[in-house]
Amino acid sequence: MPLDEKPGIQALERAQGWLRLPSGKALTGYNHEYKRHGTTTLFAALEVATGMVRAGHYARRRRREFLAFMNEVVSSYSEKEIHVILDNLSSHKPKVDKWLIRHKNIHFHYTPTHASWLSQVEIWFSILVRKALRGASFTSPRQVREAIDRFILAYNERAAPFEWRKKEVYPKNLKHNYSNLCN
Repeated sequence: MPLDEKPGIQALERAQGWLRLPSGKALTGYNHEYKRHGTTTLFAALEVATGMVRAGHYARRRRREFLAFMNEVVSSYSEKEIHVILDNLSSHKPKVDKWLIRHKNIHFHYTPTHASWLSQVEIWFSILVRKALRGASFTSPRQVREAIDRFILAYNERAAPFEWRKKEVYPKNLKHNYSNLCN
């Protein structure tokens, strides 16, 4: 089960309106101006076998919020063994993890540094941003959370596991000299 957080999702109220072109045509669209109304942090876990997403909204992205979300996830799997894929954020891996010691059926696995893209929940975050957040206008973090929750409900109705389609990966040799980077 890949799990990650998307911090700082901004509630931006976008200036919208009509743009008159020199040809006389008018287009509706978004202006680059906006007003900020706060942020929210989204924690999400993707069930790899079904593609369903479980999410929680929090004001911050600390260890406390991470564990609150983990408690929600664990409670729905009652004593089943769960393997959680995480990135290397410090709130995911303290020096002494008392929470993990108390939860013997939970196993954390970490993606390599700078390779969080290996976690499938990152794919889902990309879908969320494209389908529900990009270009949208919100006047409060509550509106952002409601939009995310509506998207999750709709997404989970048709959820399916992600299917990796890359059949073969060809390694590329690194260019060893700075002068060769432009070649």
